[in-house]
Amino acid sequence: MKINWNLIKGIVLVAVVVFLYAFSANRNAARIIENPAIQFLDGEQYFITRTMVNKLLIQNNDTVTNIRKEQLDLDVLEERLRANEMIQDAEVYLSVNGTLGAKIKQRTPIARIATNDSYYVDSEGKAMPLSTVSAARVPFVEGHVDKKELKNIYVLANYIAADDFLKKNVITIIQNQNKTFDLKLRANDFVVQFGDIKNIEKKVNNLKAFFKKAAKDKTLDNYTKVDLKFTNQVVCTKK
Repeated sequence: MKINWNLIKGIVLVAVVVFLYAFSANRNAARIIENPAIQFLDGEQYFITRTMVNKLLIQNNDTVTNIRKEQLDLDVLEERLRANEMIQDAEVYLSVNGTLGAKIKQRTPIARIATNDSYYVDSEGKAMPLSTVSAARVPFVEGHVDKKELKNIYVLANYIAADDFLKKNVITIIQNQNKTFDLKLRANDFVVQFGDIKNIEKKVNNLKAFFKKAAKDKTLDNYTKVDLKFTNQVVCTKK
């Protein structure tokens, strides 16, 4: 019987390929994870540190570099990061060379509640705890605040955060018992009686027009109150 050497060579070649693949896969799975590459996607101010993120990637206080590659569940790690009160979204990945990576999108504070219960209101209108790492430079909110009813505060604070003039000048938002608002400004003594959140754009335009004229006339320091509740006019109370 004639031996089919081509067939034998083919079988041996397939066996070698399968062996090498299995060996490589086993070695790759057993590889120890290197230092995680953590990337923050938003801004330069951190409300959570890389060390904190590192610890969130595992269930104890050990280091993630002691974890074998085969032990990782990236979906579980992502959910663990997203459950943190400082993180809005997270993506966890593993590179071919064994580097664990995490892309972190932090929550964005737009106002700080300064009552007996201090916390932030974030860019989605949700309560966000204060950070032990850094403090956000956002307007304080005082007065009658219910943590379960942050919608009106969010609407006003979000408008302030998006407007360069207001962001520069407004330092305090006061919510009155009747759900109207007053504003305190950085460089002026008068109180801006803003009223409710209806017609925000018109009221802000009126405030800007008043500022422009009063600054030109050098009369900004002559008032104690500037009332914007009437959208067709600005009513000022002199000292």
